[in-house]
Amino acid sequence: MKKTKKNDFKIGELVVYPKHGVGEIKSISNIEISNIKTKCYFIHMEQAKLLIKVPVDKQEEVGLRKIVSKKKVSEVFNILEQKPKIRKVMWSRRAQEYDSKIHSGDPIKIGEVVRDLFRKKNQPEQSYSERQMFQVALERLAREIAAIEKTDYFNATEKIETILYNR
Repeated sequence: MKKTKKNDFKIGELVVYPKHGVGEIKSISNIEISNIKTKCYFIHMEQAKLLIKVPVDKQEEVGLRKIVSKKKVSEVFNILEQKPKIRKVMWSRRAQEYDSKIHSGDPIKIGEVVRDLFRKKNQPEQSYSERQMFQVALERLAREIAAIEKTDYFNATEKIETILYNR
């Protein structure tokens, strides 16, 4: 069996939990659940007002990771500059693919969703579900970019939208 190195996160560190986005490790404590003692990260998800407990030994299974590097952010910006790739399949099928990309937690895949679902003012109107999915993807991407660039969510969103409008 392949032995992988676990990330050791510290209190105050920003991390990405794929199902919810960027959060901050508030504490690391031992807890007991059904007579089983385990060490957990307590992660505060500011945008969702959640406190998530992730057992240290399950962090890889749930996909908990450090925020990406600035180099990866420039790759995301390159993706946003490309023309959207709109596949001619049913919306329900594309929605499933977009949803799995968003919940992968991978900023490159989330960037692809943002790129593909973005509409300029002169383009056809999106359905409600397309707009909702775009908003979720945009928020996830903007929060991670804001964390990396040490700015706020609104500046990161503005930067992403500027790239999309200028492509």
